[in-house]
Amino acid sequence: MINDKDVLGLFYGGSIGSGQTDLYSDIDVRVVIKDEMYQTFLHLKEERAKVWGDVLFFERSPGQTNYTVAHYRPFLKVDCFYYRKKDLKPSVWMTDIKITYDPAGMLKNFKNLSARHSYRMTEEEFFIWQGKLFAYFHEVYRRAMRDEESYVHTLIIGLKWLIATGWYMEKGIQPNSIGDWSKIEGERSPLEAFKLKLLENWRIGSNASGNLETISKMVPAARRVHRSLCMRINQPSQVHKIDEVLELIL
Repeated sequence: MINDKDVLGLFYGGSIGSGQTDLYSDIDVRVVIKDEMYQTFLHLKEERAKVWGDVLFFERSPGQTNYTVAHYRPFLKVDCFYYRKKDLKPSVWMTDIKITYDPAGMLKNFKNLSARHSYRMTEEEFFIWQGKLFAYFHEVYRRAMRDEESYVHTLIIGLKWLIATGWYMEKGIQPNSIGDWSKIEGERSPLEAFKLKLLENWRIGSNASGNLETISKMVPAARRVHRSLCMRINQPSQVHKIDEVLELIL
């Protein structure tokens, strides 16, 4: 692709960008295109992906997107995103990138600007997180009482993710998008070993009482991280709200 005159730059994100690849890593490639050729590239994006290897299948989303997600034989996934120069915005997500083609130095400058950004939880982010945390506790109780087993399992996983996300925000790490477990667990996780052990031990039960027991086990960690985040944004009045929420179900 670097020989294409309409390509202004190319870089890798994800595990390649951060230098944390393993045998199961995706390839996350980002391509910067000249403005006047952008729509043409999007129109032909799947045809271009087929040139790179033997495509087994594509993951597609509704409408026009600026990316392809291609799965190749024998077992390789490539996410390819297309940008115009004006689409590139410095952010914490763009600090860990590996530049492979940058003839004008545009991407080097972009990476340097991104390095100046750091994550700090906002008040809005806190209240969104808090609302989801409270809602999941109430919803999982409702569904457990109805014996909606699969729904309960999904909600318990969601509660685990929300608590882990609270830990991320507490540590000043940009959290993943909702439901994204990438790098939260496993050897590449930034979380301490005891937190990973908590996540492991919050197991889905075999019946309603077992699931309610699991929920109860989550409460101390949820309370602690909720209190910590309340203090970080100077919202002490919110600290005891979690008790009011939980006393309705436990």
